[in-house]
Amino acid sequence: MTEKIRLILVDDHAIVRAGFKMLLATSDTIEVIAEAERGETAIQLYQELKPDLLIMDLSMPGLGGLETIHRIMQRDSEACILVFSVHHESVYINRALTAGAKGYITKNSAPELLLEAINSLMQGENYVEKGLLKTTHLVKTTQNYQSIIDQFSQREFDIFRLLTQDMTVHKIADELCLGYKTVANYVTQIKKKLSADSLIELVRIAEACGINKT
Repeated sequence: MTEKIRLILVDDHAIVRAGFKMLLATSDTIEVIAEAERGETAIQLYQELKPDLLIMDLSMPGLGGLETIHRIMQRDSEACILVFSVHHESVYINRALTAGAKGYITKNSAPELLLEAINSLMQGENYVEKGLLKTTHLVKTTQNYQSIIDQFSQREFDIFRLLTQDMTVHKIADELCLGYKTVANYVTQIKKKLSADSLIELVRIAEACGINKT
């Protein structure tokens, strides 16, 4: 490959981005052309710079990773996005791939796996870290909850996840840059869809479906 792979790093932790850059600097075929700590910035940079690849976290303030992937793919269906996340649960992987990500690896994977994933994506292949999509045997109730959660919009899923992290409606509104009433309405919809009467029930459902509090 004569030209370098131009990529953008998207993670809200500067120290994580610095670690990415040190690792990627070991390859003479990769160039980090920009960094972003929020999804909104990532979308703007993507439109301006048209990188070959975005490496993106899922847990970020503002839009969040899933909604960012969705919006970028709406603008460019050929966008190449690799998710690099702490989340290993299938619910996150499936939603990221459904939103349009071409690859998914976890932050506790071996460093060389990141370079392997990048090379695979640049060859037009999808890449999911081995073992992440293993089949699990769930009780019927959990499967029912999972099917409902899979139908959540990106915004509903983000609010559901934050609710199970013990965040209040006011805090979620600030985190996602939404109005309090808007978030409150989403919470009501989420509870109704899952037939949950309390936050405790939502947390229990999230744990049963592998949505942790990270």
